[in-house]
Amino acid sequence: MDCFVGPLLANDSIEGLKQERTQALKIVDLSRELYHRTPSYPGHSAIIHGVWKTHEESFADSGNVHGLASMYFSMPDHGGTHIDAPLHFDRRGQPIDEYPLEKCIVPGICVDLRHIAPRAEITPADLETAVKKAGLAVPKGGTVLLCTGHHERTFPRKEYATENSGVNVAATTWLAGQGVVHFGIDSMRPGPEGKENLLVHKACFDLGITHIESLCNLESLLGAGPFTFIGLPMKWRGGTASPIRAVAVFGM
Repeated sequence: MDCFVGPLLANDSIEGLKQERTQALKIVDLSRELYHRTPSYPGHSAIIHGVWKTHEESFADSGNVHGLASMYFSMPDHGGTHIDAPLHFDRRGQPIDEYPLEKCIVPGICVDLRHIAPRAEITPADLETAVKKAGLAVPKGGTVLLCTGHHERTFPRKEYATENSGVNVAATTWLAGQGVVHFGIDSMRPGPEGKENLLVHKACFDLGITHIESLCNLESLLGAGPFTFIGLPMKWRGGTASPIRAVAVFGM
């Protein structure tokens, strides 16, 4: 016996639905471009990207059938836009291949902290004021992206590696208290350079959250409302972090 559930859609109706959904979605790329010798965290290995085989070389190797170009890369697991694994903070923490993917697709908001001076500490009061000004609730089980303007001001100059503002331990504790699973920032470290940054990493482990570093283009999220944040890591066995393609999706 035939089974029928709901009306059948003509092909043009299906295409129309696809177009409507595509038009409703807006995706904002928050990821730094990766290229040969792009700035890496001080003391970490360089990002290397080069040609492995050209079309012409591959064509000759194939007996003149067809040439397929390929490249190779070598990079630290903390290269480019990336998420830190709990293992980075403490030897008892999860490696990145065990980090729950449910925490990589979450509701998010972005707050404006561009007025904070370079190298200064972002405090709980700064965060409270920024969230209130944004007129958005911090999403429980979600993320808060901190637009400090650091990437926009300094990348790729040498100041990018040193002159960032960042949260202090108290601000990290405040974020965790709002129920976030992680927070993100547009610089190479979550805290200001020095001891406070190390203590912020320790606090993340103690509080059961993590953070995302080296985001960019956060300015485009300001005033745009809540979004879905997606940042899926690679499945690197035992990894202390992983590069991600971070995006904000509106209308999802």
